[in-house]
Amino acid sequence: MAGRINDDDVRAVRDAVPIDAVVSEYLQLRNAGGGNLKGLCPFHDEKSPSFHVSPSKGLYHCFGCQEGGDTVDFIMKVDHLSFAETIERLASQAGITLRYEEGGYAPGRQQGERTRLVEAHKVAAQFYIDQLDSPEAEIGRKFLAERGFDQAAAQHFGVGYSPAGWDHLTRFLRGRGFTDKELILSGLSQDGRRGPIDRFRGRLMWPIRDIAGEVVGFGARKLRDDDNGPKYLNTPETPIYRKSHVLYGIDLAKKEIAKGNRAVVVEGYTDVMACHLAGVRSAIATCGTSFGEGHIKILRRLLMDNSGSEVVFTFDGDAAGQKAALRAFEDDQKFAAETSIAITPGGMDPCELRLAKGDEAVADLVESRTPLFEFALRQLVARHNLATPVGRAAALDEAAPIVANIKNSSIQHETAVQLAGLLGILDTQFVVRRVSQLARWARERGRDPREAQSRPQRRGAEPAQPAASETPRGPALNLRSPAHRVERELLKLALQRPDLVAPTFDAYGTDEFTAPPYAVVRRCIEDAGGTAAADAGFLTRVREAAPDDTVRSMVTELAVEPLHTRRDPDELYAGVQLVAVRLAAVRQRCAEIHGALQRHDPRTGGEQYTALQQELWVLEQYAQSLRERGAAAL
Repeated sequence: MAGRINDDDVRAVRDAVPIDAVVSEYLQLRNAGGGNLKGLCPFHDEKSPSFHVSPSKGLYHCFGCQEGGDTVDFIMKVDHLSFAETIERLASQAGITLRYEEGGYAPGRQQGERTRLVEAHKVAAQFYIDQLDSPEAEIGRKFLAERGFDQAAAQHFGVGYSPAGWDHLTRFLRGRGFTDKELILSGLSQDGRRGPIDRFRGRLMWPIRDIAGEVVGFGARKLRDDDNGPKYLNTPETPIYRKSHVLYGIDLAKKEIAKGNRAVVVEGYTDVMACHLAGVRSAIATCGTSFGEGHIKILRRLLMDNSGSEVVFTFDGDAAGQKAALRAFEDDQKFAAETSIAITPGGMDPCELRLAKGDEAVADLVESRTPLFEFALRQLVARHNLATPVGRAAALDEAAPIVANIKNSSIQHETAVQLAGLLGILDTQFVVRRVSQLARWARERGRDPREAQSRPQRRGAEPAQPAASETPRGPALNLRSPAHRVERELLKLALQRPDLVAPTFDAYGTDEFTAPPYAVVRRCIEDAGGTAAADAGFLTRVREAAPDDTVRSMVTELAVEPLHTRRDPDELYAGVQLVAVRLAAVRQRCAEIHGALQRHDPRTGGEQYTALQQELWVLEQYAQSLRERGAAAL
């Protein structure tokens, strides 16, 4: 049975790894004010950033999908890891040696599956690198040299060599404590007649890393004529490797992509190497599959989906390259970024271009890009016979929805005018109106203009209703209620700046918070020792005191959500919130007493009626004092 990680070590790991450093490995973060950061949520699709990170609190929360938590929660959710696997990964990054209870430490037995598979790939990557210096690997070194890559380039990208024997790596990994089951599951080995054998043999090896920089797979290039396998052989789908969710070079390119708001998509491993060495360090490539939905999500988080960002596709100028470009255009509208295409001259890929014409030619290739929609437009129009009215009409039917799909309205209008000239249609305004009509239908119906083309809206028909959005998790609150708004603000202060509201806040009862979920959060703060006892572990204690995930999520949300003040909160601002909540509670109690007095007959009410009158008088005096003296009356 796997041992339990020591609690002190878990706390040390949580404290050692800053949450902003971890999250920024997966998405671009920008200043959100108040010491917080924001970016596009990795857990749901969104156009504007609602994912907030609070470095000072060590928490994150998405105000769109309500996901939230600390560093450990983030890694568990984004990489689908268990708690133990997450702690092991973060401990490795922080250089912390973990202690395991219930029987001591035995890595092969106690580490999580994903951790073991990643470790196997890490060891394999170094094994391949070491083998590149062997006499047998001369053919691999020659391959690299012929393409302009020296030893330093190979080391930078971690290129290695897999020996041609049946089980060199398998035996090496067995010696490092990995089981046959782990080797098969990792994809590094495969079943042979007499047991596991190496999957990659006699090939040049490129390590494929995820966005966090961990090796999760390999791409292997054939070197010998007697190798009957495919030219490129990739790791099969495994628990840690899905080709539709990885981009080769993303670990090296992510900072440049975020900094320059541009990603360059190329077709192969050597193309990525050539681009980076030529100064185009935002280049990445898919791994044996076409560019698709999973790759788009990775880039959108890095580009922040702002209109000034750009994705540049490079393709060969042959028929296959043009087909790939049109396929990429199908996904164009899934980016807020502009998409462009750079066609390599003479059918050369970036690696060949660099070898033939130097680094500058590769950089010039990217700078000479053409908008992808313009390229797609010309390709579609070229399919039709523009010498006939029927051909021009058919071309317009196919091209108009593409133009209507252009996000920028001014570019859309200009392109519609160009389309008229391209088709040879003299009535330019007819084409402009056609495009505008399709764009309008698409906006009204909430669909792709190409669908609007096939099913135009009937005159007088009601616009299609958007699909009901998924019901957000968490308690439903009437946030238009002033009382609820101010209760929320006070709870945020108690969690974010307890020094400003302590010890007064601790004297407030849960009944002073009229929104039931807020009353529960107030109780959690009390169970955590109150604001007067706030220290480095205060927020952790409050979250642990939550009775369920819904309340825990609300605590996280309140701890991360910016305060409604343009300047740093101070005692005056905190006092205003404290007074507002107390005053609302006093008014509510006064209203209850008024109702009770109306139900009593003054002549027969006796002592109870008199007591209610006395309580009402005291509360009204207290309310007046709160209004006049503010926090001094608390």
